[in-house]
Amino acid sequence: MSIRTADDLTLDGRFRLPEGAPAIVVIAHPHPTYGGSMEVPLVVSLARAVADAGYGSLRFDFRGVGRSGGTHEGGRGEPVDVAAAVHAAHDLAGGAPVVLAGWSFGADMTLTCTDDVVAGWCTVAAPLRFAEGDALAAGADERPKLLVVPRHDQFRDPDAAAEATASWPATDLVVVEGADHSLMGFSADVAAHLVGFVERVVSPAA
Repeated sequence: MSIRTADDLTLDGRFRLPEGAPAIVVIAHPHPTYGGSMEVPLVVSLARAVADAGYGSLRFDFRGVGRSGGTHEGGRGEPVDVAAAVHAAHDLAGGAPVVLAGWSFGADMTLTCTDDVVAGWCTVAAPLRFAEGDALAAGADERPKLLVVPRHDQFRDPDAAAEATASWPATDLVVVEGADHSLMGFSADVAAHLVGFVERVVSPAA
């Protein structure tokens, strides 16, 4: 599918939408300079897991990646891409709430978006450095957030992540034991955390 951004770029995306899905998850990929795209195995696994659980999923390539237009901007233009994906997902799902998820660079980019249709944020191995200060606007938001942090993350380990987000409201942190930033071999663990978070956000009384 094609996603149009506010600055007139066309992004490439893939979506799955089970019938009656009560929410849709937008998944943002890692840093393009290091091979990040919507086709990396962990992103594909997360999209498949949420769809198998009955939720919609939308993964997309940031500007300058794959068949998406524009060029990579190191985090300056990519928040516009996230906002466009959120709007597209909301429309696809018939107005259902959107949960934002992202891995690494993509995690930081999702934290820049506080659109009203967003129900919560699930970040995976967020470096918390590609968008600085006020750009990580979701940090101050009262809606729920889950930080999924590898025990041996080379960029922001659990202690550092906890310290950096200590003032964030409605924020939980879970540790993926044995994993580093690549999360190789831990896709099922990450998917379980994401699906559990979506279930909690969409049906908080359950």
